[in-house]
Amino acid sequence: MKFRIPANGDEEALVDLQEWLAADPGTAQVQVTAVGGDSGPTMNVLEAIDVILGNAVDIANFALAYVTWRSMRRDEAPARSDGEETGGQLLVHGNASVDISHLSSEELADLLRRLHETPAVGAGE
Repeated sequence: MKFRIPANGDEEALVDLQEWLAADPGTAQVQVTAVGGDSGPTMNVLEAIDVILGNAVDIANFALAYVTWRSMRRDEAPARSDGEETGGQLLVHGNASVDISHLSSEELADLLRRLHETPAVGAGE
């Protein structure tokens, strides 16, 4: 199953998440690909990461690593002046998008399992 996590203007969050996933023993083998702008004002800017999960173990490991990353990031990052966080909070699968910023690892794993069982509409996969 392939899904995308967009930067939503917070490239630093995605770089941090990508590094976190690469360093985590459970997700180090998960395929995570940077998606950058090819032209225009966002050329060479990280716009999203694509994540491919192949099985139930990948799903569980990703969910745990993501929730741990999110928790550590919230604990360590200085509060933004507008109180908003942006990057790494949205999961896009086909034409559907879901805010995952509040999900527990169990809830995220359940969502990913359900998405894994359902073809992505509009994704051509």
